[in-house]
Amino acid sequence: MKRALHICAILMLMANILSAQEANLVKYVNTRQGTNTKYEFSYGNTYPATSLPFGMNTWTPQTGKNGDGWKYQYFEKKIRGFQQSHQCSSWVNDYAVFSLMPVTGDLIVNEDKRAANFSHANEIAQPSYYKVKLDNNITTEMTPTERGAHLRFTFPKGAGSYLVLDGYTKMSMVSINPKTKTITGYVNNCRWAPQGFKNYFIITFDKSFTAFGTWENKKNTTKAGDKTAEGDGVGAYIKFKDGETVQAKVASSYINPEQAALTLKTELGGYKSFNDTRKAADKVWNTLLGRMAVEGGTEEEKATFYSCLYHANLFSHQFFEYGKDGKPYYYSPYDGKVHDGYMYTDNGFWDTFRAQFPLNTVLHPKMEGQLVQALLDAQKQCGWLPSWSFPGETGGMLGNHSISLLADAWMKGIRSFDPKQALEAYYHEATNKGPWGSANGRPGWKEYYANGFVPYTKQTEGATAWTLEFAYDDFCAYQLAKATGNKFYEDVFARQMYNYKNLFDPKTRFMRAKDAKGDWIEPFDPMDWGGPYTEGNAWHWTWSVFHDTQGLINLMGGDKNFTAKIDSVFSEPGTIKVGGYGQVIHEMTEMAEFKMGQFAQGNEPIHHMLYMYNYAGQPWKAQQHLREVMDKMYNATENGYPGDEDEGQMSSWFVLSAAGFYSVCPGTDQYVISSPLFKKMTIALENGNKFTIEANNNNKTNVYIQSATLNGKPYTHNFITQSDIMNGGVLHLEMGAQPNLTRGLAAEDRPFSLSKADKP
Repeated sequence: MKRALHICAILMLMANILSAQEANLVKYVNTRQGTNTKYEFSYGNTYPATSLPFGMNTWTPQTGKNGDGWKYQYFEKKIRGFQQSHQCSSWVNDYAVFSLMPVTGDLIVNEDKRAANFSHANEIAQPSYYKVKLDNNITTEMTPTERGAHLRFTFPKGAGSYLVLDGYTKMSMVSINPKTKTITGYVNNCRWAPQGFKNYFIITFDKSFTAFGTWENKKNTTKAGDKTAEGDGVGAYIKFKDGETVQAKVASSYINPEQAALTLKTELGGYKSFNDTRKAADKVWNTLLGRMAVEGGTEEEKATFYSCLYHANLFSHQFFEYGKDGKPYYYSPYDGKVHDGYMYTDNGFWDTFRAQFPLNTVLHPKMEGQLVQALLDAQKQCGWLPSWSFPGETGGMLGNHSISLLADAWMKGIRSFDPKQALEAYYHEATNKGPWGSANGRPGWKEYYANGFVPYTKQTEGATAWTLEFAYDDFCAYQLAKATGNKFYEDVFARQMYNYKNLFDPKTRFMRAKDAKGDWIEPFDPMDWGGPYTEGNAWHWTWSVFHDTQGLINLMGGDKNFTAKIDSVFSEPGTIKVGGYGQVIHEMTEMAEFKMGQFAQGNEPIHHMLYMYNYAGQPWKAQQHLREVMDKMYNATENGYPGDEDEGQMSSWFVLSAAGFYSVCPGTDQYVISSPLFKKMTIALENGNKFTIEANNNNKTNVYIQSATLNGKPYTHNFITQSDIMNGGVLHLEMGAQPNLTRGLAAEDRPFSLSKADKP
């Protein structure tokens, strides 16, 4: 009996230890990962976002000037504000921004002059908590809710204690109510939104104002005692008694001021203190991070993994709010009207269809169901499927990848939408050109349908890349049509999805550009960037045949030629040739920095390439290279990424690769197996099941899979399915220092491709 009690006590102690470990996972996350970035070179182009997962807004310290896309750069020495943010890319700046800046001594409103020096040694940057002690001894702390935040400002004794609200760029309005210790107002800074767009905010304070006034940030004039103001760059300031510690609760709404006040009450009203809000935010993040619980690995590897997992769960942003009845509704950034239901924004699908959304189908299938339905709602509201929303449609980048999200969801059992409606919306997208950008509808769609490719001209920069992406998207539509019995659309897209073949040159074994007559564009240098390729060259874009890798293998003349071609990506010199760009762009310098030939992990077109070894009889090469890339190109520091993080894609690539599988072809139910980073990972699923990846003897040397079992049965496939994961179970791998050259070589072990292997 005593022995049983002793064992029980040990088990309880172990459970408590595990619970404590789980409760501390936020300590591994460095939200400054990737922030040592500038225009010329990107280590991530991130900022330290204090936010709940997929929150409607984030909060961040601001080192850059108002309107600057680089809002926080690690090498900067001053902070000029703490701002509400929504930015998903430095290249598109931000919207719906306002900031708060504590000032001590005399009142200073000018953003340059009020900026205070700080040291990173005095920062804590975690998902649920940010803290900095400025060199002037003001301490600022922030902790988030989904549509707001709780802030705490501790002023030094013996000097003035001011808080400056900056209206950022464009029009703003403020209203100060000293009796209720409240500031309300709006900002409307935004590039892609309907006329009349406003972000309404409300801020309540726990301490009384001793003085107040308004100001504007163009000439930095102040008006002491004014309670209200409206105009270009209008802001407010308030003063507290010297040495005060002040808490502020903030919430915002795109719908109206009343909704902002309701959100303040529902999201922050139950928290009496800053610490209460922080505990709730800690719990949310620890629960989410704990859903991919890792064992083994170094502390540095855990920090990298959980920092990436944090970034993978920031975008898309919720754009819906909860009304008095508790039901979701939203202001549409597409038609400017209020609708019932869910809306998500701030994502560029050319980046994120590859890994960020497939990761959602594993971790957040319920949310993914809401999101794909929101795509169709957006299409009804603006006439086009989103390709890059921020928050309205920008038309950025290339391809019509909403269909990838829709097909991927359907093939993985997420069936929250009408597939006929989705196919009709996509057909409209694929047979028209919209008014915005190169990814809104299809440029060159008539030629693509008539000739099977988009001809390259000076007016069709990126034409080869377009053709490859269109063919993949057409495959996704084909998959959805076939799975739902829609013969009309199945037949339409069955022909188009093979269009990638029309740009393959058997002589050079590259995807190349053709003119309107079907002749190859000369001269041709596979190292030339730009021109017919987007943000890359032929070495990067030749692999963009996600849906038919076997077809590409056949075009190259078989497995041996195909794997040799991948090998040569690394053996080629990392020479930069600016090509059609005419100048060096940051993606070029990032490729050269890592000295892996023409391999450019810093941008999306090549993210899946290493996994293609699994299709061609050499899976061990994928295992070796992937571990090398994870080890050399990712870390949890300010230099944490090999290029732009891009709305969670760069991080999701790492998260999935570290788990040991990756979504080469969204729109199917398969993930291609690789070499896991950790000895064990347990994924807790929404349905209550758990899927565990065990990698026995795994370390930096033992990167090769020797054998595998799935739920105790021998497993030779180089892929697993969505149902394998969602049903729960154990994928057990035995790892070793030398490749197993005989495992996973049968035809049935290869992942999905449309084509069959050519007979010898």
